[in-house]
Amino acid sequence: MQIRDLPIPEPRPGWVLIEVKAFGLNRSELHTRLGLSEGVTFPRVLGIEAVGVVAAAPGGEFEEGQQLATMLGGMGRTFDGGYAEYTSVPAAQVIPFRSDLDWATLGAIPEMLLTANGSLTVGLDVQAGQTLLIRGGTSSVGMATAVLAKQRGLTVLSTTRRPDRFEVLRKIGVDHPIVDDGEISEKVREIVSDGVDAALELVGSNTLRDTLRATRLHGVACFTGTLSNQRTIPDFDPIDFIPNGVRLTAYGAPESDLPADVLQSFLDQVAAGRLTVPIDHVYGLDEIRAAHADMEAGSATGKLVVLIQH
Repeated sequence: MQIRDLPIPEPRPGWVLIEVKAFGLNRSELHTRLGLSEGVTFPRVLGIEAVGVVAAAPGGEFEEGQQLATMLGGMGRTFDGGYAEYTSVPAAQVIPFRSDLDWATLGAIPEMLLTANGSLTVGLDVQAGQTLLIRGGTSSVGMATAVLAKQRGLTVLSTTRRPDRFEVLRKIGVDHPIVDDGEISEKVREIVSDGVDAALELVGSNTLRDTLRATRLHGVACFTGTLSNQRTIPDFDPIDFIPNGVRLTAYGAPESDLPADVLQSFLDQVAAGRLTVPIDHVYGLDEIRAAHADMEAGSATGKLVVLIQH
């Protein structure tokens, strides 16, 4: 990755020119940089999300200066994304909001909230009173999922490879932190003897089989993340791989799954102190290579955010 000076994108009807204030880092961008994403042409400005203000909306969809978030829809893959001072995106993928939260906090939220909320509602259909296992609990999505799950009345088990992160997990409401040494199903069943009602897989296909074994009969496991960069299962035999009666789903986080009212409600609750945004570190744009190195090393506990100084 290199910092380059590029022309400000020319606004056109149906698209919105955004003055970017901040953006969160995502594994998807790491996968693109590592050459693991399909359909990407280079050179490319990375970034599947951004928050900022409207610089221009030739189609009249939004007022200049309106706060907004945008994500996915080809950002950073088929057209230039959010790792920039300005980006232009289709108006249909813009989510307006109003908030007095600082831009670093706002930048951490959109994709993280979309994935956590969608995994709980679409992928797992969780209900109050259930038990939830989060595999990859100190990732930004894992921590956001725990925050949302506790708000909805679930008992949360969450994994980390490092025992020194237990206290961080407990502070966001996790009931049972678990050290992940590659096999946790027996540890989970020591806490919930029949297995958990729901399990969120954020590590990847290499731990999915064990996650399924930690899930109860007629429970649900949802494959959402690939922190390990391992997405596929070679020689997949469903009968051998999936325990009898355990349900396996997936969640791919389409941008349409985050309605404006859900985003606004979350921001309002953060501002009121009722919800927490798990941020590990805030960088400047000139520190983007260091930020990617930290993401690739897996050393963060929570979201990595870049704040743009215009």
